[in-house]
Amino acid sequence: MNLLVTRPEPQASEWARRLNQAGVAAQALPLIAIEAPPDGVAVERLWQTLPEHRALMFVSPAAVSWFFRLRPDGLAWPHPCLACAPGPGTAQALLEAGAAHGLTDAHIVSPPHDATQFDSEALWPLLAPLDWLDQNVAIVSGGDAQSARGRQWLSEQWRARGARVEAIQAYERSAGRWDEAQQRLALAALTQPERHTWLLSSSQALDFLLDVHLPACVPAHTDRRAMQLLCTHPRIAEHALARGLRHIAQCAPTLQAVVQARRSSP
Repeated sequence: MNLLVTRPEPQASEWARRLNQAGVAAQALPLIAIEAPPDGVAVERLWQTLPEHRALMFVSPAAVSWFFRLRPDGLAWPHPCLACAPGPGTAQALLEAGAAHGLTDAHIVSPPHDATQFDSEALWPLLAPLDWLDQNVAIVSGGDAQSARGRQWLSEQWRARGARVEAIQAYERSAGRWDEAQQRLALAALTQPERHTWLLSSSQALDFLLDVHLPACVPAHTDRRAMQLLCTHPRIAEHALARGLRHIAQCAPTLQAVVQARRSSP
């Protein structure tokens, strides 16, 4: 059984490497391309006003990477500002990218490594006890060609506590393009679904797979309902059901959980 890691690069290749080291056959097959935002001015402006912010929430390692890549020279992370992450992967990316610019572990708020899920709902109980009245908060995220995609539920919680929340687009998501080897791998996964499982960490990635990637390289009559999915969040599994897929398993979005899910699968 071959596990197809669909995260954006370079995460996809790194996950595939670590999974193979753990004894799980895996290959990288990214479904989302991460590119520069159409306009980096919003990120530069946010850097300049960081001392006026109580918290920034980074939705993914890609958000961290591009936020620090677009940092104006000479600016550092201010002490009062929290750096919020939905899970350990993003928290680690914050430490790696921000250590040289004043960000420390004391700034980071993230669910513990043994949390049952890594998302906004798991993060909020750590933030809820703080005073958010009249505080400025920014959600650093990706987006499409039109706008940033903030975390709506988390924004609502903050606003209900009196915070001012804005979404900042630090990078742009697109379907990207597969090369010939990636197209052959996808075709093999569709024609031999019993030998391949798609590891999905994003509902948008599934949409790109079904609406962009597969129509470009797979015959239209190929039955996609036999695809096997391993989803790292219940909302992704629900979205897959809504798209007509039925062979769906779930696990936490950690390497250990994915390895355990593969070892316990029939």
